[in-house]
Amino acid sequence: MKPRDMTRDWIATARTLSEALPFLQRYDGATVVIKFGGHAMGDDAEMESFARDIALMQQVGVKPVVVHGGGPMINDMLARLEIKSDFVGGKRVTDAATVEVVEMVLSGRVNKRIVQAIGAQGGRAVGLSGKDAGLMICEQTHPDLGFVGTPVEINAEFLRDLGEKDTIPVIAPIGMGRDGATYNVNGDTAAGAIAAALKADRLLLLTDVAGVKNASGEVVTELTPDQITAMTADGTIAGGMIPKTETALEAIAGGVRAVVILDGRAPNACLLELYTEHGAGSLIRAPR
Repeated sequence: MKPRDMTRDWIATARTLSEALPFLQRYDGATVVIKFGGHAMGDDAEMESFARDIALMQQVGVKPVVVHGGGPMINDMLARLEIKSDFVGGKRVTDAATVEVVEMVLSGRVNKRIVQAIGAQGGRAVGLSGKDAGLMICEQTHPDLGFVGTPVEINAEFLRDLGEKDTIPVIAPIGMGRDGATYNVNGDTAAGAIAAALKADRLLLLTDVAGVKNASGEVVTELTPDQITAMTADGTIAGGMIPKTETALEAIAGGVRAVVILDGRAPNACLLELYTEHGAGSLIRAPR
C-alpha cells in the first residue's frame, strides 16, 4: 500500500482544526443570529458557501438563527410590475401594493432559496416570516412611510423550541401589527430585535463592507458603544453604516453579548469570526 502523501495543505488543515478547538468549545450550545444580506445573496456560489457555513455551525453545536433581507430582489420585482416607489427622507414609502410585493419576494422566493441551500448542505432549516406564530409583532414606524414596521414583541420561546429541536429558523423580516396589518421591517432592525429577545451570544451583521472604519479608512477590529457614539458624532461613521451601528448598540443594550459587522462576501466569513483567533470585521461589545 502506497504511503499517504502528507502535503503541506493537509498539515495546515489539521493545524487549523486543532487551533479551532477552544472556539468550538466556546460556542457549543450558543445562540448566534446572522443577518444575511448584500450582494452575496444574489450569487449562487456565495449562497452555497454561506449555507455550508450555517450547516457546519449547526453540526458543531451552535444554534444559528438566520434573518435575511432582499432589497435588490424587491426592487427588481417592483420594476417588473411597474410599481413606482415614493421616498421620504431617503426611505421608501411602503404602500399597500408595495408591501404585497415585499412579502411575496421575501417570504416566498428569497426565504425558500436560503432554506433550500442550507438543506442541500445537510442542515435542517425551516422558513418563517414574522407573521408565523406571532413571531414579530410590530407597530407602524411612521405614518409617512406607510406599512413600515418597528418590532415591539418577539416570540423568543418559539425560536428557542426550534433550536432545541436542531432546526434552523430562516426568517423573512415581515411583521404583523396587533390589528393584523402586514409590515415591512428593515432586515438589520429585525435581526437586532430577535437577537436581543434571545439574549444571543453573537449577532453577525453580514454586509458589503469589511467593517467599521476609522478616520484613516482602516477597519477597527473592536469597539465599545461609547466609541461608536463618538465616531458617529464626529462624522467618522456615516451613511449606511449608521443604521447598522445603531442596530448593534440597541442589540447590546437588549442583552446581546457582542455584535460583529463583517463582509458577507468574504469566503467563510462566519467561520472566520467564530472559530479563529483574529476573527473578522468589527466586534462591538460593552466594556468588560
